[in-house]
Amino acid sequence: MFEKVNPSHPDKVADRIAGAMVDLAYEKQTDPKIAVEVLIGHGVCHIIAETSVHISTEEAESIVRRIAGNLQTDYAEVPQDAHLADNQSGKIRCGDNGIFKGMPVTDEQCILTAVADNVYHTFPYDGKYILDGERLIICQSNADRYTLEGMYPSAEVNPIGDWTGGPDVDSGATNRKLGSDMADSVTGGGLHGKDLSKADVSVNIWAWILAQKTGEPVELCCAIGDETVAGIPYQEIVETAREYISNIGGFEKFAEWGLLRYEDNN
Repeated sequence: MFEKVNPSHPDKVADRIAGAMVDLAYEKQTDPKIAVEVLIGHGVCHIIAETSVHISTEEAESIVRRIAGNLQTDYAEVPQDAHLADNQSGKIRCGDNGIFKGMPVTDEQCILTAVADNVYHTFPYDGKYILDGERLIICQSNADRYTLEGMYPSAEVNPIGDWTGGPDVDSGATNRKLGSDMADSVTGGGLHGKDLSKADVSVNIWAWILAQKTGEPVELCCAIGDETVAGIPYQEIVETAREYISNIGGFEKFAEWGLLRYEDNN
């Protein structure tokens, strides 16, 4: 049983805005320290950034307009905590505590991710999808149900009828759709809106990649300040995650589908 949401779901819009803020921080600094939280809905976007790099209100508003439209944007920026900054000084160390689990992707998850990608390319609006054995549920906003039924004749399409979605109907917040992004690999930490020093980003990516390579579950933990995780230098883990994010096209692109992306499974 698995649920997938597409990049226009309000929670994913929030993730994408947060990812774009991180991308901008990396344009300004080689290894910025930044954590961004976004709450969006009903014409308003609230952003809080704890960051070592200044991002102007105008830059934040430009990101919101590009991704979500002309919303009223409330942007608050504060410096990174001094103790956390000291932890990262001089060496690449884990930026936080955490437990992490990498799980091999299942056939069911691959199938539903492909369905979500296919529907989204036809109807690029808010949508969510569930696959439970033979049961496929498609809830897609701003769509012709007859077209969807033609694409997937056995699916349950928009069970209560046609609907409009997006942030005008529902609010969205960063890291609220980790089940969609990580499937069985979900633990406590969120993937989005954070720089690579954060274990929630780098160790989650590293564990997930390892699980796909080995076909076996991977379970890890770390403490803030650790220089190795499971005997692997944290700097090596960070560089693996950096390459993964770079290959995708940046943190904003990563936020669209998370770790479980259609193109990763082809």
